[in-house]
Amino acid sequence: MRDERLDPVVLEKMLVPLRKQPDLARWEEFLHRLKNPIGIVTIGLVGKYVELRDAYKSITESFIHAGAENQFKVDLRMIHSESINESSVAELLQDLNGILVAPGFGERGIEGKIISIKYARENKVPFLGICLGMQCAVIEFGRNVLGFKNAHSTEMNPTTPYPVIDIMEEQKKVNKKGGTMRLGSYQCKLKEGSKASGIYKVNEIIERHRHRYEFNNAFLADYEKAGLMAVGRNEQNDLVEIVELIDHPWFVGVQFHPEYKSTVAAPHPLFVSFVKAAILNKKERGL
Repeated sequence: MRDERLDPVVLEKMLVPLRKQPDLARWEEFLHRLKNPIGIVTIGLVGKYVELRDAYKSITESFIHAGAENQFKVDLRMIHSESINESSVAELLQDLNGILVAPGFGERGIEGKIISIKYARENKVPFLGICLGMQCAVIEFGRNVLGFKNAHSTEMNPTTPYPVIDIMEEQKKVNKKGGTMRLGSYQCKLKEGSKASGIYKVNEIIERHRHRYEFNNAFLADYEKAGLMAVGRNEQNDLVEIVELIDHPWFVGVQFHPEYKSTVAAPHPLFVSFVKAAILNKKERGL
């Protein structure tokens, strides 16, 4: 459209002066990388809304951005979490280079997400959990590493003996802006030397949220002693925002939504690093 001089026509029709020629260098660089990948990497998106075309649109776009940044095409495989159980998990996930467990609400498909995370953890497959995906990682670790039988989120099981994910008391009193949901941008302090701080290359970030339930700090010491570390914290409310697993190539869960901030000009660093880890996993495993 630029080559056909459409932009001056549009500006003229809108009575907007053409002050300078547009700088499309970053866009052209992105297109070059996108159209000339040096390889393909396969990442599974485990969620319960995969039959809805645009349910994970922001995530799929973020993978386009991150794939181009790594000059790899991301083959994003949508996997319905309700199809995953202990018998089917290996067959469904064994040829993936990375696994993302998607956000969502409600109990449907939750066990399939938890089983997928166990597979990623035990088989050293790069893993990214977003919002409910992070919460499922906390639940899985509690059940299978810490021995917290029937550990769960009180969203799904209000009577769980191990409420490792719970709603904050102060959130229960909120009745505006989405009711009890924590919405909008919040500060997050990163732990120095963590994988997250290396990915972001800063010690403090701001990310967008859309959720109700949080990591229950009553269990934090147990988790960190066993190797699931809280490396991102909202200091104002003392909330865990990022967890990562030591002794794993790339295992990160985030309570926020990084996909909301990814763009062509600025691919989100978490997605860029996750795709890079998946590419390395592909090369090491020969998949």
